[in-house]
Amino acid sequence: MSHALVVDDDTDSAEMLAALIATDRFTVAKAHSLRDARRQITLQQPDIILLDLVLPDGSGMELFKDPNLLAASEVVLITGHASLESSIQALRLGAVDYLVKPVNITQLQGVLSRVTPPAALKAEVDTLNAQWHESGHFGQLWGRSAVMQRIYQQISRVAGTSVTVLVTGESGTGKEVVARVVHDLSRRRTRPFLAVNCGAISPNLIESEIFGHEKGSFTGAERQHQGFFERAHGGTLFLDEITEMPPDLQVKLLRVLETSTFMRVGSTVLQDADVRVIAASNQPPEQAVASGKLREDLYYRLNVFPIALPPLRERSEDVPLLSEHFLALVCEKEGRSKRFSPAALTRLAAYRWPGNVRELRNVVQRAYVMAAGDLISEEWLPTNGPGTPAAPPARASADEAAADAPAAAGVVTIPVGTSMADAECLLILATLQHFNNQKERTAAVLGISLKTLYNRLKDYAAEKTPSPAAASEPDSKE
Repeated sequence: MSHALVVDDDTDSAEMLAALIATDRFTVAKAHSLRDARRQITLQQPDIILLDLVLPDGSGMELFKDPNLLAASEVVLITGHASLESSIQALRLGAVDYLVKPVNITQLQGVLSRVTPPAALKAEVDTLNAQWHESGHFGQLWGRSAVMQRIYQQISRVAGTSVTVLVTGESGTGKEVVARVVHDLSRRRTRPFLAVNCGAISPNLIESEIFGHEKGSFTGAERQHQGFFERAHGGTLFLDEITEMPPDLQVKLLRVLETSTFMRVGSTVLQDADVRVIAASNQPPEQAVASGKLREDLYYRLNVFPIALPPLRERSEDVPLLSEHFLALVCEKEGRSKRFSPAALTRLAAYRWPGNVRELRNVVQRAYVMAAGDLISEEWLPTNGPGTPAAPPARASADEAAADAPAAAGVVTIPVGTSMADAECLLILATLQHFNNQKERTAAVLGISLKTLYNRLKDYAAEKTPSPAAASEPDSKE
């Protein structure tokens, strides 16, 4: 039987919480001060501590100063004086969640159902780290580069908490894979993981898809529909391409994140949202805020724990490992073993990979199919093309990467005072023209999804847009 400790200076509140917890297969002890809490922890180490921030002899944060005291306990903040800043501070110190008075019984039950000894989570992370040293992968992520080691460290720290995560990186870098690994290492792993591409859902339907709707709430709503928040209850909701979410819906998402409640379309009844949100963007979020595509308040609410994924060209030493991994998957599926020649691996490592890991996976599959024998040569592998340099060395700086730009590339001139929307339009149309209207290549180079590119082109077709030819000039050095 698990043991809980309620630390609250309000005697009535502590008694009520103890009664609620005791019915859920827990023994419960109560403490009304920091001194009493330390004594109770020493007498019997609790599996979970429900900790008030405001206590007669100091702040509940004081307990985090002694890591050995809480080493075997989960800490959940529970207070009537919570602010986003104090909650985030406690989560960073080691708290796994927080509840606001008056406590929502459903949310409390959800927290209790996910109690996992910290030692168990640490053992899983240690196992993944051992796998990484041996085979080069951390869960579903592959790579031995220094930048990927940092990503693994970040995931290890944040997975066991309820902190909201914002994953950024170019299209194809593996943002959803990162979200999946965070979920698999969290206390929510036994509950659903749902991935939603905000750019792939019609703006007219996205609110209904995310929050659900009641029967008859709009034309065509013939039955009640559960949205993603309900279907992911207790688990993780991954919101990809968050900048594609309509602004009015961003306001509602912000409210859900701050109140943990939502309403179906056409309903006046609040629903509890026991869901961890992980969001992702394939463009710099600060840029999206500046252009009005992402609300600033939502950005700061999502950006509690940022994880920035590098493009594949900045970790070229991982290309052979990834290539071998993808090839092994294809061989297992097709039932025939093939291998890369040394020259093939050299060419793969030298390619710049505008489509990142996703493009590499597709290239490996195509090369497997086209190779007549058991050896995959460089014949069917991509090249950078005339005048295009090889991938820069690992951990190249942004300035170094910019210096590696092809000399034959065109230049887009954007006058000072041009709006962000017009600048984006000019860049997209000029890039599309540069790549001879090849939309997949254009989307990959711009770091956006193909769906986003199509949406932009559709918008530009519906209104008068500046011509890329007027803003593009050949390099004077050509």
